[in-house]
Amino acid sequence: MASRIVAAARQAATVSRISTTQQTSLFLQRRAFAGAADHHGPPKVNSWQDPTSPSKWKEEHFVIVSLSGWGLLIYGGYKLFSGGKGEEKVAEASH
Repeated sequence: MASRIVAAARQAATVSRISTTQQTSLFLQRRAFAGAADHHGPPKVNSWQDPTSPSKWKEEHFVIVSLSGWGLLIYGGYKLFSGGKGEEKVAEASH
């Protein structure tokens, strides 16, 4: 009886090992486009390392600097054309 149980366990382990080997080969990652991450051209630098050459900046630095610049331009234009008027404080005369 015990030998049948051991034999059945061995057979189940063998079958599961074979089936998992075949299944894992289906799910292995294929590295077909692995070369796409290689840099082509000059390396990109941080915007503060070469502030006068936006073409050499990293893409995310270019986006941040561009959006900040547009924000400042729009806010400055708004303040300029709205007259920059805030609430005027009237000086109270003390008696």
